[in-house]
Amino acid sequence: MADYASKWQSIDDRAIPAWFDEAKFGIFIHWGIYSVPSWGPKRDSVNTSGEAYAEWYGSAVRHAGGQYEAFHKRVYGEKKRYEDFVSDFKAELFEPQRWASLFKRAGAKYVVLTAKHHDAFCLWPSAYRWNWNSKDIGPGRDLFGELATAVRGQGLRMGAYYSLLEWFNPLYSISPERYARAEMIPQMKELIQAYSPSVLFTDGEWEHDSEVWGSRDFLEWLFTESPVAQEVVVNDRWGKETRGNHGGYFTTEYGEVGFGPDGQELKMSRPRKWEENRGIGASFGYNRNETLDDYMTERQLIHLLVDTVSKGGNLMLNVGPTADGRIPVIMEERLVQIGDWLAVNGEAIYGTSTWRTSQQGEHVRFTAKGDTVYAICLKWPGRELVLETAGLFEAGESTSEFEATEARLLGHEGPPLRTAVKDGRLIVKLPELEGSGDDLPCRHAYTIAIRRAGK
Repeated sequence: MADYASKWQSIDDRAIPAWFDEAKFGIFIHWGIYSVPSWGPKRDSVNTSGEAYAEWYGSAVRHAGGQYEAFHKRVYGEKKRYEDFVSDFKAELFEPQRWASLFKRAGAKYVVLTAKHHDAFCLWPSAYRWNWNSKDIGPGRDLFGELATAVRGQGLRMGAYYSLLEWFNPLYSISPERYARAEMIPQMKELIQAYSPSVLFTDGEWEHDSEVWGSRDFLEWLFTESPVAQEVVVNDRWGKETRGNHGGYFTTEYGEVGFGPDGQELKMSRPRKWEENRGIGASFGYNRNETLDDYMTERQLIHLLVDTVSKGGNLMLNVGPTADGRIPVIMEERLVQIGDWLAVNGEAIYGTSTWRTSQQGEHVRFTAKGDTVYAICLKWPGRELVLETAGLFEAGESTSEFEATEARLLGHEGPPLRTAVKDGRLIVKLPELEGSGDDLPCRHAYTIAIRRAGK
């Protein structure tokens, strides 16, 4: 048994369970008391991206002179506290089976819900937060448990987001180390033992280093004694020095690596599995201040998924439900659109690995599986797809081997595509389809599976 507590190296060297790399696409859910005011300023109107997030309302509203405070006073008055919103967080329209069915239809393989965000409100009946959890107050329901059951019923894996820091906890303010040992670590163990999540996505690590949080001690228990020791996947947010350096998979957020306490950009210290996290809009929590222009289009989301997977990453795309338990219709539509694309092209996404090169030119991305290379075109290539053979297959292969290439267009029921090799290029003849017509197999990205005959 590895001694995970002795040093970070043994934790860093733990192999990421294979299911996570194979999954490629997950759903993030930010839902809590902040879903009641459901407001944040436009991202381009603030200097700090975190303060544009609606789920930061509880902290940001306390900043005198800020946009949150001005909005709060205008809409709710001087006497309304953030904590008072809990009475309006009722989740009366929450249907976990409907959510889970949507995520399945979207083609996601795992789901991560905010079990506890920075305001410390728990979506499960935690013994460590009496009367500040969704069972004791507000909805009167074990929201995490209900969704976990529904998600697993759809054959998906369930994960938990957990904030290490707590904005309003007096013990945390007085002694973060005592808070971590007396409350945080026992509560994380409670969560793991009660629900056996396949993913533990920690956050809020940036205020203290991992020694203060007791991260290595907890990870030792998680990887050796917990009920999910073999299956669980963790990220790299375990202390202000760990992001990009220690822990599990590397996390990016809205395409940004993230920034350390002194403002320096953090990057991976060595190659490792990574995951991009972002909302369909500009916020994680539902933000009523966002308009259509703030939401990614179907095309943008499909291209984001393809680009991320071609570079070896997973995409965890966030939805922000309303306080009454609805996933906004525009978010539903985007998820269904991704699912429709994956229904045709999933072969080129799930269970694939990176290829020798992730892309060729502006509009082609590559993934690979077994003896097949997938060229995913971000726009319809026209009558033929032309690829440089250099880097496509192994160096030194003869022209005759390339000429034995087989190709097919995913989602097209016609015969195999004709191929030819000329001047160091592999030419794939595409069927005579209209580039903007209904006879195309899907929308916005098109996959040609390339395999050498006999391989």
